[in-house]
Amino acid sequence: MAEVGEIIEGCRLPVLRRNQDNEDEWPLAEILSVKDISGRKLFYVHYIDFNKRLDEWVTHERLDLKKIQFPKKEAKTPTKNGLPGSRPGSPEREVKRKVEVVSPATPVPNETAPASVFPQNGSARRAVAAQPGRKRKSNCLGTDEDSQDSSDGIPSAPRMTGSLVSDRSHDDIVTRMKNIECIELGRHRLKPWYFSPYPQELTPLPVLYLCEFCLKYGRSLKCLQRHLTKCDLRHPPGNEIYRKGTISFFEIDGRKNKSYSQNLCLLAKCFLDHKTLYYDTDPFLFYVMTEYDCKGFHIVGYFSKEKESTEDYNVACILTLPPYQRRGYGKLLIEFSYELSKVEGKTGTPEKPLSDLGLLSYRSYWSQTILEILMGLKSESGERPQITINEISEITSIKKEDVISTLQYLNLINYYKGQYILTLSEDIVDGHERAMLKRLLRIDSKCLHFTPKDWSKRGKW
Repeated sequence: MAEVGEIIEGCRLPVLRRNQDNEDEWPLAEILSVKDISGRKLFYVHYIDFNKRLDEWVTHERLDLKKIQFPKKEAKTPTKNGLPGSRPGSPEREVKRKVEVVSPATPVPNETAPASVFPQNGSARRAVAAQPGRKRKSNCLGTDEDSQDSSDGIPSAPRMTGSLVSDRSHDDIVTRMKNIECIELGRHRLKPWYFSPYPQELTPLPVLYLCEFCLKYGRSLKCLQRHLTKCDLRHPPGNEIYRKGTISFFEIDGRKNKSYSQNLCLLAKCFLDHKTLYYDTDPFLFYVMTEYDCKGFHIVGYFSKEKESTEDYNVACILTLPPYQRRGYGKLLIEFSYELSKVEGKTGTPEKPLSDLGLLSYRSYWSQTILEILMGLKSESGERPQITINEISEITSIKKEDVISTLQYLNLINYYKGQYILTLSEDIVDGHERAMLKRLLRIDSKCLHFTPKDWSKRGKW
């Protein structure tokens, strides 16, 4: 059996953790870092095939040293830009990128050809979703969807616009590890899930204190209290473009409010793994959702979008902060992004790849929105109602590709006697009606006061 002192970065071994059912399990994990505090060794572990947000520091008591796999000796990692490679070799290091293409059971429908919509009786087959690729287990928010489970997959070449402006070369040993222990934001204490590039001198602190209105960060409670005596903001900077009840949305220009936008990106990066936008906020607009009480407008979540997108992206990054998750706010943010697209007279789609939680929210939103349209269709003169993909896209502002992929995901499209037919089974209808009864938060378009700008004239930036 190996000794604790023999454990180095790159080793793999089973590590004890509690799963979402509060049961002990021993998944395989990789040691990413080792540190010594007062003579006691701590090990930063990444659970193989689990989401990175579950990575954590553990003591040697949780390691199964009988099953340790030491890293294989490899040739020196090729240097990049004069810098040595970032991580040691480990067993099975070669990662095979699996791209799964799910062929629809029927041909891809013509976007302008009308499809008949009709119900099926209760004995009809249950709609079966297309099987996702490799899953990652998670005890966060009860989801096990893969963060890259997207029909578009990972872009094959570095993107030149949007929030994914790099080629993942930033994914080194430093950015693979959470660097902030805890964030205090108003009345909430948040445990970050991922690395965020806050100044290095702040990362050893047990708590990072943020002003919940301007998002400025400080190293101590005293610093925060001193800041609050001078900070006169009680809501995000920018224009309030929507208010209904206690919910408001503020539009913030990343060029005019650069400091706030950068602080927002730093906070968001703690909960978004794959976005790389931190400092170049000029080409972006930020839409911050808040909840109002007697103390002010408290940030709930936000999404950003490019001022000019050549790929019809209406969202770059989207996030609901952890204290507000699983309360319908994620769908409200998505619904709001499509309301803006409707006012702009465009169809939109989120920037890919989506995070695991983002993908779940979007699939659910697209499904509910499209089913709402289909179930609202009225038959004329006894004929079955008909609708085209283009018409669904125009009504909802959801991009045609997302409409088609959602219909396929729900397994609604059938090809019968030369015609596309959308079949709504009782299971689908019942499930949709139950979901809509729970969806209490909706955007009221009458409360939106928004005038789109023409960003093609650079002077307006």
